Amino acid sequence: MTSFTSSPTQRKTHQALLDAAGFKAALGASFTKLAPQHAFKNPVMAVVWVGTVLTAVLTLTGASSPKLGWTVTSLLFVTVWFANFAEAIAEARGRGQAASLRRARQSLVARRLSDPTQRHQTTTVAGADLQPGDLVLVSAGEIIPADGEIVQGLATINESAVTGESAPVLREAGTDRSGVIGGTKVLSDEIVVKITVAPGHSFLDRMIALVEGANRQKTPNEVALGLLLFTMTITFLLVVATLPFIAGFVGVTLNPLLLVALLVCLIPTTIGGLLPAIGIAGMNRALSANVLAKSGKAVEVAGDVDVLLLDKTGTITYGDRQATAFHALAGIDHAALREAALLSSLADPTPEGKSIVKLARQPGESLEEPEQAHFVAFSAHTRMSGVDLPDGRTIRKGAMDAISRHVQSLGGQVPLELANRVEAVARKGATPLVVSDGKHLLGVVELSDVVKHGIKEKFAHFRAMGVKTIMITGDNPLTAAAIAAEAGVDDYIAEATPEDKLARIRKEQAGGRLVAMVGDGTNDAPALAQADVGLAMNSGTQAAKEAGNMVDLDNDPAKLLQVVEIGKQQLITRGALTTFSLANDVSKYFAILPALFAGAIPAMATLNVMQLSSPNNAVIAALLFNAIIIPALIPLALRGVRFRPSTATALLRRNMLVYGLGGIILPFPAIKLIDMLLHATFGA
Repeated sequence: MTSFTSSPTQRKTHQALLDAAGFKAALGASFTKLAPQHAFKNPVMAVVWVGTVLTAVLTLTGASSPKLGWTVTSLLFVTVWFANFAEAIAEARGRGQAASLRRARQSLVARRLSDPTQRHQTTTVAGADLQPGDLVLVSAGEIIPADGEIVQGLATINESAVTGESAPVLREAGTDRSGVIGGTKVLSDEIVVKITVAPGHSFLDRMIALVEGANRQKTPNEVALGLLLFTMTITFLLVVATLPFIAGFVGVTLNPLLLVALLVCLIPTTIGGLLPAIGIAGMNRALSANVLAKSGKAVEVAGDVDVLLLDKTGTITYGDRQATAFHALAGIDHAALREAALLSSLADPTPEGKSIVKLARQPGESLEEPEQAHFVAFSAHTRMSGVDLPDGRTIRKGAMDAISRHVQSLGGQVPLELANRVEAVARKGATPLVVSDGKHLLGVVELSDVVKHGIKEKFAHFRAMGVKTIMITGDNPLTAAAIAAEAGVDDYIAEATPEDKLARIRKEQAGGRLVAMVGDGTNDAPALAQADVGLAMNSGTQAAKEAGNMVDLDNDPAKLLQVVEIGKQQLITRGALTTFSLANDVSKYFAILPALFAGAIPAMATLNVMQLSSPNNAVIAALLFNAIIIPALIPLALRGVRFRPSTATALLRRNMLVYGLGGIILPFPAIKLIDMLLHATFGA
């Protein structure tokens, strides 16, 4: 899945809020949450809960008329219950996914190996008994028993039980796509997997805990908002508590039941009731995008990111660079270049290496590896690979500067023509690989890649939000510049090493900016750990997954762009609903205060701008609106406010106009309409 094309994963984010079974479960949980030990976890709703009990007592003792007393008590009870229902719905949406994940890990068995060279000697054990370091043999048609890394072999694997994607994926030992998940199915071949996690700490276990909300930690923004709501609640509680004493000086006796109603209308009950649901829904949106966030903080920090570090291959480009041409230097036979490129790529497992073999192969030519040859694997530090043949030939292919240093170290010369050849390839946006045989330079292999459709517009959106995009690539500066210009990134790092990534992250952070990056290899682990948001690929190495604070189960590097949008949507949703909650309290002052004081202080009647029919109807109308607005906003809290890339100033302006002004205006006609219905049905 990518951020630019539709896929099953994307379509999952548009699923119905809840099915029948989930609705029934949420309904039951909403009543369970009425217990005091749960109610008092939320200070705002705790006040409403206590108010419900207090009004019931006042009614039972005759301190208020039964009709008004039980009506107010019922409305306060419904307010608390609706808040519980909102949280229960958010939790229930995750339980369905948790149930399918549990099914994926049930009854897993493993064939444990004591010696990987003796594959016929295995011991059958339960998957739950496997420990880190154990080696297990998994063949076609079998389920991988626990998380680990492939240490021998390669296989196609169906990961739909975890990711929801039906297309099989290739996993291979010795590459950055060697990671496998317990509960997924091997479709072909046979692999040896080294277990990397202890029982109870697998990705399935983490996902189950996260989607059920059992281990959901409140984010710093949520904690700060909770503190603000608590402070406001205490402030209004003190204000209401002093009203009877103030009223006593002017000879007014206040109905304690109406004081409770006033307090409930003054405190921010709407956001207080929806706040837990918003937090849980944010985690669910990340999981719906197949992103496993290790904490809610990671999701929220993504919304504040200032800088995105993006690998070129697979993120900005499609990543399937293919060899398209050989460019021999003057005096070099084209066949010699083709042969050297072929020999140096026979043991190269990368897509680029395989494409070089395909391009260099002649019809009917055998591709057997030379006997007693020593193949040199690619390294991020040497930035070249190759083969040492028994006859003493040392063939290398790699970046121009790396091959040039290698040739010079052997006493060879670097002709000016090489730079011209490399520059000509790079100016086309392709990647040049230089090939050498001993101290002789042979020519250039051209690797072509394509920038993803729509990526430039995506980066323009981020630029409008003030987010800086930086492309990271191992390509030479000319190739990097060509791709960067085509993709529309703000900056790029060419010929990047792991140290370069780490240094750039630290530089940006030293300037007070939050940085996000994506990676999948062991050499990415330091940068992933240093970044504020580190998105690791699930197919990557265990070191990368442990270093990052998010894991993409779809293994799509471009997912980082969507993660930032999810984080921003989380922040925008909480801010919008907080603004609306605080704004809609204004109308309730004009309903409750005249009901309290107008009888004794005629001048207070001027506050009855809605011309409500009676004090009792005014109180009931205000409380009824206060109660029903919570379930009315549940779909918005769960789906999130629609995200539109723009600057912080524009977001604030839209937030104040839509949710601030709307929150002030909407309650007036709504309360008036409720009052008219009450008057028409029950009279004064």
